[in-house]
Amino acid sequence: MSHVLLAALLVASSTATAQVPAGGTPPPAPAEAAKQSLNGEEWSEEYPEEKRKLEVFTLDGYFRLRPTLFYKFDLGKVPGQEIFPAVSPRRGENTQSFATMRLRLDPTFNVSEQVKIKLQVDGLDNVVFGSTPDTLYPGDQRNIFTVFSEDQESLGDTLSDSIKLRRAYGEVNTPVGILRFGRMGSHWGLGMLRNDGNCFDCDFGDTVDRVQFVTEPFAGWYVTPMLDFNSEGTFYKGGAEGEPVDLTQADDAHSWVLAIARRDTDAQIRSKLENNQGVLQYGLHFTWRSQNYDNVKDADGALTGGFIPRDANLYIPDLWLRYEERNWRLEFELAAVLGKIGNRALTTGDATFDQSLTVAQFGGVAQGEVKVADNKLTLGLELGFASGDKAPGFGNYPGRQGSGTNGYTNPGDVEGRQYRCDNGGCSDSAIRNFRFNRDYRIDLILWRELIGGVTDAFYVRPSVKYAVAPGIDLYGRLIYSQALYAESTPSFVSKSLGVEVNAGVDYTTEDGFIAGIAYGILFPMGGLQAYTDALKADLETPHSIRGWLGVKF
Repeated sequence: MSHVLLAALLVASSTATAQVPAGGTPPPAPAEAAKQSLNGEEWSEEYPEEKRKLEVFTLDGYFRLRPTLFYKFDLGKVPGQEIFPAVSPRRGENTQSFATMRLRLDPTFNVSEQVKIKLQVDGLDNVVFGSTPDTLYPGDQRNIFTVFSEDQESLGDTLSDSIKLRRAYGEVNTPVGILRFGRMGSHWGLGMLRNDGNCFDCDFGDTVDRVQFVTEPFAGWYVTPMLDFNSEGTFYKGGAEGEPVDLTQADDAHSWVLAIARRDTDAQIRSKLENNQGVLQYGLHFTWRSQNYDNVKDADGALTGGFIPRDANLYIPDLWLRYEERNWRLEFELAAVLGKIGNRALTTGDATFDQSLTVAQFGGVAQGEVKVADNKLTLGLELGFASGDKAPGFGNYPGRQGSGTNGYTNPGDVEGRQYRCDNGGCSDSAIRNFRFNRDYRIDLILWRELIGGVTDAFYVRPSVKYAVAPGIDLYGRLIYSQALYAESTPSFVSKSLGVEVNAGVDYTTEDGFIAGIAYGILFPMGGLQAYTDALKADLETPHSIRGWLGVKF
């Protein structure tokens, strides 16, 4: 026993006099050193560690349920002229009602105080209530009539719906900044162009394979260089358990990104606002993306193993500014997508391989709000625009086939390519329609459901919100939308798209419960009429009711 005490005294003496080497780490505390020297668990109580234990695992996320009702989303049009892509297959049926759910988990593994691994996992992602009865599974022969089904698990929901690992990345705090690497969300400013989809009612979200480094050279100034791997093109998967290999760098599409921002922390913002000070934040997010070659596809869309000299370059500046005081706020985001695609060919059937396309897209949002009546009443105004051109169709989904030759759009088409080229040349060689992120939502019906995102238009949205009680808010919005070019609308002759009214109530509690309901009604205008019936027949008025129940943690 005397030897043990002597050893402990020697260790304690040595650690008390040890010096920390320059740039190194301090020696272990006496208790920890004693445990290392003697390898005895009995010392853990006699010499407890003073350092707080690291919380190895933390978990955030939410569970949501969203009941929804759509009414007359076909606008009363004849079959084949509908705008909404999911009109009921039973003609004469005006109502569609359903409910979806999602469990989102955002776990963090704290390897140490400086090293973390962060994940995002979705379970039952937007699975429709009642969509997986046992009768859908051929191997389950218990029921042949769906009306007898009482089990939603026999089909297994498929792995893609049951559980989806969306993001996984490492985070390391270094003395000069934060290093992140892996698959992560991408967000900037108001989320008009880049939106990580982390809001409670979001459905999409931008996910990128990225390496980034966040540094703060001056207090409040953040400089973040990033490298995004947008597409690696052709690669060899190897054996059943082998490492995949990228066969060539020629067909890769990479983005070099630099973000510079002047920002305050949340605590600094709260402190300034509470002391009646203004808060100014702003930044620039700039991307250069390039691709030299692209994979050749056949008429059916299958890869042929050949390459097209794409010679594409995009330059994407995105400017954001926000100024706020205790009772009011102004916020702006302006972005552009500029560049050139040297070769527009998509398949081996394209006879010409040297037709280039110009990319020139612009978009912006301006928001303002003021709080009155002891901050219970909030009055807001939002203006937004997205550039477009006279090509038929909105251009949110250029992969859809138009009614014209070779899949190009004709007057009256809702969607399709925003350029037009054939063997004789390009009558329209520019892509000008700016597309808002699909998770940047301004309404319940027109842009969210019917068209699928703001593009080739401008809108004006005044709003009002009233805090009835702590956690209970009533709100209303009026949205007027108009296309920039009549040729882009289904009518081909009218710019006016419609006026929409939204109203709802939100309820939240301090322990994470969320509930609400919203109602929307759209008064469609001439731009949404069919080309063959333009400005002749009145369109029916669609309605929407959307509710939500959820728990945030």
